[in-house]
Amino acid sequence: MLKALIFDCDGVLVDTERDGHRPAFNRAFKRLGINAAWSPALYGDLLGVAGGKERMQNYFEQVGWPDHIGDKTDFIKTLHAEKTQQFMQIINSGELALRPGIARIVDEAIAAGVKLGVCSTSNLKAVGGCVNLLGAERRARFEFILAGDVVTRKKPDPEIYRLARQKLNLAAAECVVIEDSRNGLLAAAGAGMHCLVTTSSYTQNEDFSEAALIVPELGDGDDIRIGLADIQRLAAGPSASHPASNQTGRKNT
Repeated sequence: MLKALIFDCDGVLVDTERDGHRPAFNRAFKRLGINAAWSPALYGDLLGVAGGKERMQNYFEQVGWPDHIGDKTDFIKTLHAEKTQQFMQIINSGELALRPGIARIVDEAIAAGVKLGVCSTSNLKAVGGCVNLLGAERRARFEFILAGDVVTRKKPDPEIYRLARQKLNLAAAECVVIEDSRNGLLAAAGAGMHCLVTTSSYTQNEDFSEAALIVPELGDGDDIRIGLADIQRLAAGPSASHPASNQTGRKNT
């Protein structure tokens, strides 16, 4: 029985990666005088590393660290703080919007008494900015917003979803996760949770064989693809580690 619906943030609540986080990184590089610019294609490759600080560290280890930066850990923290500020400016400017169906499925879950949560590898402030797009009333109904720094191991490690289950005091089978990436799917499956995948601009070609269901989006209006009843059926199925199928969802008619 479905008792909790847990969302990833980037790519699930908002398709942030290409037009949110990537330009925010580039603006931060420019602001701090770093000779780096991440193209859409390069950023797609870098997304194989979960977490913004980890992504930057991986990048500089490959291309070389800037001169005269001092301590590398402090440099990454400073750069990431600037990136977060730039990202918040993008969010607050209204440049990005919720993905289709997110507000609708949250409303359906609230009406059904299903608990809500967010588990992300991103910075808490950035994640909170995305959740704010739902509006104050919806945000107040979330049990928790867990971001990358609350765990020692980021996705694909299941630590964050195990922490979510502990906070909810629920069995893994009573939770359904909505993710958009293979790293997120593996984290949810590793925690024993059912996982619905809504593919995003950077993840549509990833391997989602462990997913309970795969759709391009939840959908709104005449193009609703997934409703709460569909998610409830997922929760009633086999465990996340042994999904019954990974078929692509179809438009409701």
